[in-house]
Amino acid sequence: MNRKLSILALLLAFTLSAPAQEKKNEPRTFTMPAKIDLPEDEQAIREAADGWWKESMENYDERVKWYKDARFGCFVHWGVYSTAGDVWNGKAIGGYSEHLMRKAMIPLKTYKDSLVYTFNPVDFDAEKWMSMVEATGMKYFIITAKHHDGFAMYPSDAYPYDIRLTKYKGDPMMELREAAKRHGIKFGFYYSHAFDWEHPLAPGNDWEYEHPGGDRHLGGEDWWNGEYKWFIPYTEKYVEEKSLPQIKELIERYHPDIMWFDTPHKLPDYLNIRILKELRECDPDNSIVVNGRLITKISDMGDYINTGDKPANFFPVAADIWEAVPTTNESYGYNSADNSHKSIGHFVQLIETAVSKGGNILLNIGPMGNGWMDERDLKIFRGIGSWMQVYGESIYGTGKSELPVQSWGVVTQKQDTVYLHVRKWPEDGKIMVGGLRARVKKMWVPGQEKARLKYRQRYKEDGYVRAKGVVPDSISTVVAMVLKDGYKANPVRVIDPSRDNVLMTFDSELRGDGLGYAGGRKNQDFIKGWNNNDQSMYWEFRTARKGTFDFALNYATGRENEEGELELIIDGQSIPFHYTGFVTSNGRPTTLPIGSIKLERGKHTCELRGVSTTGSAYPRPYALVINKQTR
Repeated sequence: MNRKLSILALLLAFTLSAPAQEKKNEPRTFTMPAKIDLPEDEQAIREAADGWWKESMENYDERVKWYKDARFGCFVHWGVYSTAGDVWNGKAIGGYSEHLMRKAMIPLKTYKDSLVYTFNPVDFDAEKWMSMVEATGMKYFIITAKHHDGFAMYPSDAYPYDIRLTKYKGDPMMELREAAKRHGIKFGFYYSHAFDWEHPLAPGNDWEYEHPGGDRHLGGEDWWNGEYKWFIPYTEKYVEEKSLPQIKELIERYHPDIMWFDTPHKLPDYLNIRILKELRECDPDNSIVVNGRLITKISDMGDYINTGDKPANFFPVAADIWEAVPTTNESYGYNSADNSHKSIGHFVQLIETAVSKGGNILLNIGPMGNGWMDERDLKIFRGIGSWMQVYGESIYGTGKSELPVQSWGVVTQKQDTVYLHVRKWPEDGKIMVGGLRARVKKMWVPGQEKARLKYRQRYKEDGYVRAKGVVPDSISTVVAMVLKDGYKANPVRVIDPSRDNVLMTFDSELRGDGLGYAGGRKNQDFIKGWNNNDQSMYWEFRTARKGTFDFALNYATGRENEEGELELIIDGQSIPFHYTGFVTSNGRPTTLPIGSIKLERGKHTCELRGVSTTGSAYPRPYALVINKQTR
């Protein structure tokens, strides 16, 4: 009871009941998680959702068209925490700098005195920001209107803990909104609707209050089902007093094209659904695109799916539209001590790969507290922009192709034009295009008028591009092909005998319960949960001609002292092999030769299975490598 009384002491007046919602009889198109025990009057909101939600989806294709065509956007994490650059009391805290208040457990009063009242971005220039975004080739822009620290980066009359408390006199969100219009860039907001460390009744701040949703894990992951269930009415008050009014304010004042939400697992889902419902009511044209992190337990209620943060590779996504959110280093907000910036090529190839799988890339930058960008981030943006200026036609308005995975890179497609993204240009200028059955009307390399290209069909299902006079791009060279009268594709991957072929486990068919994909961050593109002999990874591939190929496995283990037996089954024939423990220090797997295997021309099946292990699980497999034919 003491916990309850401490919360009650914060309130002058509070009403526990919420208005009942009228139930509707239409069939429901989503399944409510049975484990959530909701207040009876709020259960009606969930059961009524199908009516208004279905209506909001009637113009779905029209609403998301610009988003699908854009493919590449800019994410900005900027707030009063940016001035600190993740340094507090002279010490670099580490990790996400936008989480400084939580990580350093800073009391609200101290946070205000040190960061809010002193915030003064003297170098902020909305026009310069948006010019940078446009030059990078980004087509949409999303900025943090309110992050988890609860501070609004705009003048909020709905809940005045906002930019007016700082030394900055103006509305940076309106300035950016107007600049985006001038540059033809779609505009939107990140809004932390669930996590809020300022409001005394929001989940998350457990260093000043006895609140669920924070690092102390009070009440567990789904706190509303456990001992903290009593906290639900107080959280409702936070949503009604701050989240909903500010979301409505952002929509009515700035007319965003997209709204981006985060951490929905901090709230019971009926509150997340209430937010979506009222957002749609504020947007009568149903024109605002809403990301997939407002509601996650019922995944089909957002307009697209969000995958994991900071990806380096992508596991299969069961959705037509999805988005990944990498950042230039390892923090989303500005972190002065984080020097882990990735290369320009890393991001270009990430964009290519995402689009080839039907996804978007929302690349993050964290401006400094003075309102401008770190030169290391600008170098990355300029490099991407230079590549996009030449090859952007292979990204914008394109999507995945019917062609299978290729050994040299990825393929994007726009109607009858396919784009080959060749990452390692062959010395002989000969590119094998696996699975393509087509006649070619026209071919070119963007920006290279002197390049001479010819296409030759071979083996009925595969073709070859012969290129002369091409100056290869050090990151990725694009070859565009306009196909005649449509085309047919063989979806089975062909093994290129002139190259090493990497069969990623992310591209395999997972068989057996419990197998899953790691997050896809750098060196985390492996299969997890491999702990019994009923599980396996399965591929199909073709060989264009018969020959002997060397097979190897890229893997790592959880401990150094474990070992075991695995088997590779090719066309029903088992090839057993032994593995030993390998714990990677840099995240990179080791390569284990399996053996040489003679393959006839044609289609083959391949399965990786466990036999025995001294550990609690089998290794973490990253990829099966089929080396280029040497004999």
